[in-house]
Formats: sequence, C-alpha cells, structure tokens
Amino acid sequence: MQFIGHTKEEFYIEDISGANCHILKEQIPGALSILWFETNNNRLEIDGKEVVFHKNQIVFLTEFHKVKPISIGQVRFVRFNRSFYCVLSGDAEIGCKGLLFFGATQLPVITIANEEERNLKLLWQVFLMEMQSDDNLQIEMLQMLLKRYLILCTRIYKSQKQYDALDSDLIRQFNYLVEEHHHKLHTVAAYAKLLHKSPKTLSNIFAQTGNKTPLQYIQDRIMLAARRLLHYSDNQVQEIAYELGYEDVQSFSRFFKRHEGVSPNTYKLQLQENAASGKIVNS
Repeated sequence: MQFIGHTKEEFYIEDISGANCHILKEQIPGALSILWFETNNNRLEIDGKEVVFHKNQIVFLTEFHKVKPISIGQVRFVRFNRSFYCVLSGDAEIGCKGLLFFGATQLPVITIANEEERNLKLLWQVFLMEMQSDDNLQIEMLQMLLKRYLILCTRIYKSQKQYDALDSDLIRQFNYLVEEHHHKLHTVAAYAKLLHKSPKTLSNIFAQTGNKTPLQYIQDRIMLAARRLLHYSDNQVQEIAYELGYEDVQSFSRFFKRHEGVSPNTYKLQLQENAASGKIVNS
C-alpha cells in the first residue's frame, strides 16, 4: 500500500513474503526502511554479507544499503522518504538523522518482547486503516503514526544497546557527516572542523562510549563504499579510487589491501568467481 503526496512525499507499507520479496531490492533515493520479521530464519544479503534475522527482530536500513533477499518468511515492511518524514531541527533522535538510521555505527537491530509486540501490532493495524483514508488529513495522520512507530523502536534500541545520552548528539552528527562526506573527507580533523570541535575531543568522546575510534569509523565507511562499488558497479578500480576521493589508484589500493588483505583487483575477481559458483562473499 503506497501513499504519494503532492510534493513527492512517499510512504509505503506492506506485508512481505517470498512471493513479493523483490520489493526489498528496490533502491529509492532518500528512502529509509524498517523490516520487522515475523518468522525465524530470514536470510538477507546486505552489502554483500549474509545476515540471518529471527522472529520479532527489526532492522533499520538507509538508501545506501544494498539488499538482496535470499530466504524470506513473513516481514512487515515500512519505507518512507525524507520528504514524508524527516525531523531535522535539533538533530532529533527519531528523525532521519537519529539513532536508528545514521546514529548507529553498526547495522541497527532490535528484538521486541511481548508487550512491545502488542503495541507495534496495534499500531500496524491503525497504519493499514489510515492507508484507506482519502482526505486532506491523511498525510498528517500517517506522519504522526510513523513518529509513534519510531519512538517505540528508539526506546527499545536505547534500552537494549545500553545507550548513554552522553555526547550522543555529537556522535550522531559525526556519523551523519561521515555518511555524507566519506567520499571526499578522510581525516578526523576534517570532520572535527565541520563540528567545530578538536580531533582530540572527538576521540575522547568515542573512547567514553566504547565505540571504534573516529578514524576507524571513517575508514570502515570508506571500505564499505569500496566493497559496494567493486561488487555492484562495473567501474574500474581507478574510477572507484577517484570516486572515493583518492588522487591516485596506488594510494587507494594500499588502503584497501591494508584493510581487506587483498588488492581491489583481486577482491573483484573473487567476487566474480564466487558469483559464478553461487557463493556469497562475507565482506
């Protein structure tokens, strides 16, 4: 079921099964997605890596994730674009720059318990009812319901991840900036400047949260982009190096091999060989 507003607001809600799981492969610019698994042993390839999800797990994906369904049971699927819903003021926790989408340094996954499941199922039914409406209040109601959905999920995420509010806004801003600029900015100093902080301040904050260092996060994001381009595009290594902000292919190749253990050319060759044999590369 799909809602399309007058100024390109898009909201999509659907029950997914093996019969229509091709929907998960769709890439919509600016779209954010929520997958709520209702059965066990759902297998997805996300960015070239196979991930297994079980009943009552929920995962949050951005437009940058490459998704390929392998084995799907029953999934409740929500997708919306930033025109439909994006809280920007104050970088709110439940907005498109919040904890669930760009605030996490890993794939955000939560597991819901009995009471949480009942609340989300009730909310889902109201979603479906409202999608049948056809008046000038529909978009406001859908946005309000989505906000409630995100609030419930954010609370669960914060409790399960032992989330500490200490300097959380700064970390989310850093993560979002890396997502936006990793193809041209490669140093902690560059992001510290955008945030009007010192590199040492950023490093200290990340150390307090127990996460990776800011530099590790930047490099991991570059590596993820490199793997995606090597996997999903026909670009030559030199073109990929340039797209990721490297002035020469040698620097990029050294960086890639240091993190992956093989050169970009070897990695791409391995992908092709594994694709021919039907294997999935865990990258």
